Amino acid sequence: MSNVERKDFGKIGLRTFTYYLLTTVIAAFTGIFLAVLIQPGKSSQHDSGSSAGKTEAVQSVDAFLDLISIFLSVFFIYCSAPIAGTSDGINLVGLLVFSLAFGLILGSMGTEAKPLRDFFICLNKAIMLLVNVAIWYSPVGIIFLLAGQVVKMTNAADVGRDVAMYTLTVIAGLIIHGCFTLPLIYFTVTRKNPFRFYGGILQALSTAFGTSSSSATLPVTLHCMEENHKMHKQVTRFMLPIGATMNMDGAALYEAVAALFIAQVNDMDFNLGQIIVLSLIVTAASTGAAGIPQAGMVSMMIVLGSTGLPTEDISLLLMVDWILDRIRTATNVLGDCIGVAVVQHLSRHELRTSSPA
Repeated sequence: MSNVERKDFGKIGLRTFTYYLLTTVIAAFTGIFLAVLIQPGKSSQHDSGSSAGKTEAVQSVDAFLDLISIFLSVFFIYCSAPIAGTSDGINLVGLLVFSLAFGLILGSMGTEAKPLRDFFICLNKAIMLLVNVAIWYSPVGIIFLLAGQVVKMTNAADVGRDVAMYTLTVIAGLIIHGCFTLPLIYFTVTRKNPFRFYGGILQALSTAFGTSSSSATLPVTLHCMEENHKMHKQVTRFMLPIGATMNMDGAALYEAVAALFIAQVNDMDFNLGQIIVLSLIVTAASTGAAGIPQAGMVSMMIVLGSTGLPTEDISLLLMVDWILDRIRTATNVLGDCIGVAVVQHLSRHELRTSSPA
């Protein structure tokens, strides 16, 4: 976020962030709707023993006030102070929102904040390298996590059935978002055939599916949008790098379904207020997630901790995350491409007065 310069906060920047926020919220509510409708965690009545003891969900008022309080906070220590509705005494959502706001402020300070921006960029690269090392060794850890869950299961067949329903629910939500919601937005704004547009970005979508990384797909996405669809470079070079980390429609939908799935497995019911707060938490957590494989697991931990759900049950999701990660990455890249086309169409008058592509 700190790399977004002040000059980009014009009409194009406003339309970009509005589109990203709108599609992320729509994706989150799509996942919530399907999870409530299908209830994959209750497809078979069982006692899986997936969590130790009864876990109390975070009260919607506490969690919502937790989100609002961060905007009124000035000191970082307040953001990390124990607040009702937090995990282990740490306000995880508060830290996340504070980081986003802090990044925007650094971006608006221009050259004055360059040393601090360079520090965080270097720190981010170092952490990503460390995460990549951990990913290489993750299969061993996943085996032991799954083994621990299997030992606690009283009926493995029922749990397997629930996980299968969870997988189908996520895939159905991603298909709805990618094949209905995003094309509808594209057609409504541009009045053009969205599926013809899809033909020009198939290479980017297949690369995203193969690599499970929107950041690794970025060069291919730029090529497809600039060469195949002749999009203006001022729009593509601004939107796509930001979208690779900020626009995570697939991750938002997946996290919403996963959180409600874990709640249903543990016989925890969310009321309307808690569901609304969950959508806000999912939107905040998915925004700014790293565009690398398995990065959704990190933001998923934030969502579970912030909503009071047992984080150890995330091991139930790991066995199918390898395929879901690929599909949601392709959905993320699709949302980026649709966004470029929409914003360019809405900004065509401003682009005519700027330098040629």
